[in-house]
Amino acid sequence: MNRRDILLGGLAAGAAAAVPSAAHARNLANAFEEAFGVAPSAQPPALPGLPTTVAPNPAYDAKLLEIARRELQRAGSKVWRTDIVGIADFARPSTLPRFHFVNLEAGTIKSFLVSHGRGSDPAHSGFLKAFSNVPGSEATSRGAYLTCEWYKGKYGTSVRLDGLDADNSNALDRAIVMHPAEYAREDYIARFGRLGRSEGCFAMSPAHFNEALWNLSGGRLLYADRIEV
Repeated sequence: MNRRDILLGGLAAGAAAAVPSAAHARNLANAFEEAFGVAPSAQPPALPGLPTTVAPNPAYDAKLLEIARRELQRAGSKVWRTDIVGIADFARPSTLPRFHFVNLEAGTIKSFLVSHGRGSDPAHSGFLKAFSNVPGSEATSRGAYLTCEWYKGKYGTSVRLDGLDADNSNALDRAIVMHPAEYAREDYIARFGRLGRSEGCFAMSPAHFNEALWNLSGGRLLYADRIEV
């Protein structure tokens, strides 16, 4: 698939796409069963003890800015827009804001919850245990992604992703995207001690997914890894 054609088609379609809402997501019961692997009548036990807040850390913020600049330089002309970079830090559990919108022009960072793939966390511990690029693994892949077009899928308006590295080269074929999902809502943490899991996609709460649509679509860069400071 031609990357430029993907982006050109997406930029035209994106301007007319509707903002996602809960009506575009699966109903809550189906989303629960998909994310947790059991029906709502057999809810998984809560996992007490995972952190839900994190203290401000200037060194961590500086690291995110450094990574954003590094990955933009590494991607070069493949990236059309260099103002904002998305960084998913899967060293953090799903209970902490770990998807960061790094605005290099303003020097600011906005952080939100994001789910990882069930294949990366088979025991549903709340922690990503392993990355994978293998089709059918339902795991999250590390590496740099180019954000492509908006499209309407089973979760509503979503953002297609093109993997730029050997570790995520199958992203388009695996349909690894950014999308809203009920199981990525903050209240899931209060009820069950962690978010639900995706099939390898970057799933955000429907209440916050507009941040991805407005700040990260249209030829920008997304980078996923474990961030160590």
